[in-house]
Amino acid sequence: MRPSSLSDVETDDDRAAGPGVLRPEDGEAAHRVTFIEVFFDVVFIFAFTQLSKLFLEEPSPVGLVETVVLTAAIWWIWVDTTWVTNWLNPEKWPVRALLLVLMALGLTLSSSLPHAFDSDVGGAVFAVGIVLIGLVRTVFAIVAFRIHRPDNARNFVRILVWTCAGGLLWLLGGFGPADARVWIWAAALALAFLGPLVRFRVPGLGGTPAETWDVSGEHMNERVGLFFIIAIGESIIVTGTVFAGVELSADSIGGYLAAFIGSVLLWMLYFNHGERGGRERMEEASKTGIVARNAYTIVPVVMVIGVVLTAVADELVILHPHEMEHPSTAWLICGGPAVYVLGNLLFKRSVGMPWLLSHLVAIAALIVLGVIGVGITPVSLSFAVNGVLAVVVLADEWSYRSGLRRAVESATHR
Repeated sequence: MRPSSLSDVETDDDRAAGPGVLRPEDGEAAHRVTFIEVFFDVVFIFAFTQLSKLFLEEPSPVGLVETVVLTAAIWWIWVDTTWVTNWLNPEKWPVRALLLVLMALGLTLSSSLPHAFDSDVGGAVFAVGIVLIGLVRTVFAIVAFRIHRPDNARNFVRILVWTCAGGLLWLLGGFGPADARVWIWAAALALAFLGPLVRFRVPGLGGTPAETWDVSGEHMNERVGLFFIIAIGESIIVTGTVFAGVELSADSIGGYLAAFIGSVLLWMLYFNHGERGGRERMEEASKTGIVARNAYTIVPVVMVIGVVLTAVADELVILHPHEMEHPSTAWLICGGPAVYVLGNLLFKRSVGMPWLLSHLVAIAALIVLGVIGVGITPVSLSFAVNGVLAVVVLADEWSYRSGLRRAVESATHR
């Protein structure tokens, strides 16, 4: 039985097993999530807090687009680094140094998030930060892979071309006119998402073969799970912080409870059965890189955006439980969970599960609540949204248990 990846004593043999700074191809060290990786994740707690602050300052359609763009950018920084540490061994000091440098750049970049669109300095800091992170990480990978994994070195040469092309857009947006910044950065993000979809095809170099992307499914699954815990955990931190600063009343307590229960339900939607489905799909896949690209790289950003929007809505509910402070508050209270459920549905579909009717009905119900919710108090609407999420969690559990019963009955009758 394999021990827990975060609690095991690491031996010198494990650390030295891989060639160069690469992870070994088998054994526990090939899949272990290391402490330095979790330490690297701490920066993103701060980033999510900054994103919430950004949207709270301008809860408008423009503010929504800006928040979505920056959230997707933060996700892309994290997930690209996760791919690199899936292949490289974070127990080797050069890789640790890489993560610490990226961590410092990420912290600086995160500090600029609230002013990334309304300040020339903020925009420039963010743009330079994201470009440096991409260049440092990619060049390091090329050097690390050049001897023992030349196929992956060529993969990162292609990625470097795409990184430079996207970097020009990030810099153009960061140093260009503020009113065009969000759209230029949206184009940079579109390029970032397009790259893996076309396997970073470059004229003269072609695209990266799918086999080059083979990854440790166990490591990728655990890393993404930890990221979701960080994202949802940050919303709980915000809930507690805001609640500590308001006057104690029945309504503020109600808003606090609604926010906490909502966070728990979001956690259950992914971790009760979605995470298990992803893990099993990765274990069965012959081309783990393609599954990781779809299920663990592109799709999860939808859930992350849903968590960020939900955290903002929770803060508004606790601060203003009696009235809709802004016309978009009702849509925000319902929209964040709806986006998260959509991401959950897409993730489950990407790992081989069917289109789940419970999720589709829940999204429709949340849209209806967003329309009619303007006439009720935020705290009441928040509890109604939690009711919808609870039904989805229960339906998920029923579907899973029904599948187990059918499997047992089928095995019994053989």
